[in-house]
Amino acid sequence: MTPSAWMNGGAGVSIYWAVAETALGTMLLAATDKGICRLSFDENETALKRRFPNATLLGKGGSLSDLIDGAVSAVQNPRQMPQLPLDIGGTDFQMAVWQALLQIPVGETRNYAEIAAAVGKPDAVRATGTANGANHVSVLIPCHRVIRSDGGLGGYAYGLERKRRLLAWESGQGGLFPA
Repeated sequence: MTPSAWMNGGAGVSIYWAVAETALGTMLLAATDKGICRLSFDENETALKRRFPNATLLGKGGSLSDLIDGAVSAVQNPRQMPQLPLDIGGTDFQMAVWQALLQIPVGETRNYAEIAAAVGKPDAVRATGTANGANHVSVLIPCHRVIRSDGGLGGYAYGLERKRRLLAWESGQGGLFPA
């Protein structure tokens, strides 16, 4: 999606979408012809319309079935996350933060200050938190792996219990899926 399409609520873009059940709950997946533009939990078509009010929202179609399978696999087996095409938009700073998040190994966390330093903006800790929270594709860009400097979980758009379960599962402490 072009930056202007993102800024204009998906104007001129067709977005395929569907929901799927995962071990983390109901996942909404939305994609353009270029890749996944939204992966969220506990959202529905109404939420998608609010996010992309000017896009043409279409039901399941295109390569969405393969993307859904890949996203469910990513949620349920993060150590073997498939490479999925993404179609995300953000400022240069947001994109830098999201790229830094992709460098956090499964089972590890970083704090906001470490991410700010990694993108060359060590004084931008608060802005880093804001960019982290603006992530459009939960799990695929692992914003849940960022915690506060004091070791607290911080926030998570889909609830701290879901974040706690993701981190425990990824670190090998169990809790998310049956063995």
